[in-house]
Amino acid sequence: MSKQFASHADLEEKTVTFEQLSANAYAYTAEGDPNTGVIVGDEGVMVIDTQATPTMAQDVIRRVREVTDKPVKYVLLSHYHAVRVLGASAYGAQEIIASRETYELIVERGEQDKASEIGRFPRLFRDVESVPPGLTWPTITFDGSMTVDLGNLEVHITHLGRGHTRADTIAWLPAQKVCFAGDLVEYQSTPYAGDAYFREWPRTLDRLLALGAEKMVPGRGPALKSASEVHAAVAGTRAFINDLYDLVNQGVAAGKDLKTVYKETYAAMQPRYKDWVIFDHCMPFDVTRAYDEATGIEHPRIWTAERDLQMWKTLEG
Repeated sequence: MSKQFASHADLEEKTVTFEQLSANAYAYTAEGDPNTGVIVGDEGVMVIDTQATPTMAQDVIRRVREVTDKPVKYVLLSHYHAVRVLGASAYGAQEIIASRETYELIVERGEQDKASEIGRFPRLFRDVESVPPGLTWPTITFDGSMTVDLGNLEVHITHLGRGHTRADTIAWLPAQKVCFAGDLVEYQSTPYAGDAYFREWPRTLDRLLALGAEKMVPGRGPALKSASEVHAAVAGTRAFINDLYDLVNQGVAAGKDLKTVYKETYAAMQPRYKDWVIFDHCMPFDVTRAYDEATGIEHPRIWTAERDLQMWKTLEG
């Protein structure tokens, strides 16, 4: 293979930032690695996305303990991807919350996704043996939206629509105008779209913007500390998704095969997006999914470790 598979070349440890965004909201970020959100109420803590392993989660817990001794009552899964959920056991939460759609995706493809992502991200799955056997299962599921009271603080949890997956969930503090967006929004980082709905994602971003967030924890990239930064991050995510899908759709309309479309799309996207984190990792997966959608495959096909490698060999070999 001309390029190392997925993120196998990404071995450099990142500098972590843990910062307060409002009276109750905190962001755990690490230079483009997956982010974790933290909300502290009078009666307990909610953690949004858990890191990839219990060992990785310990650094989040250490930083939470620097600001509160309240128990972690809730873990919220913004979606089902293993890199976001497999650290959940470390928090000892009373409840793990996810949308009904996320639960159904775990049932449908959780085992395959776990094996796939562990193969893609060797650094992020450090000490993978610390992950308990099996999958991370929600103990509370909801349809549409729900509200959690952390003690004098309501957290609104909502499934706004399809985008990064068909089940993306956000957490929203309306009084403080802070949004935890999961991988619906990335900042200075390449959106992973291997399980995406390209045509619906921009409409979901419209609904997200309509909330009026003035601060945001995106899925990857630094915390957003103003309305203008929020708008810039959403605009960047939208532009990437639209640019890539338009290019792939044009290639499909011209009757080109996947490898040709991939090479042409990569070349066209590289000047603008090459410096975004995990660009080379994401592009083969993103173009493959966009090609499927443009050729009439509505729902993302399941990625397995074997399919990952075969796809990479075909497009990058």
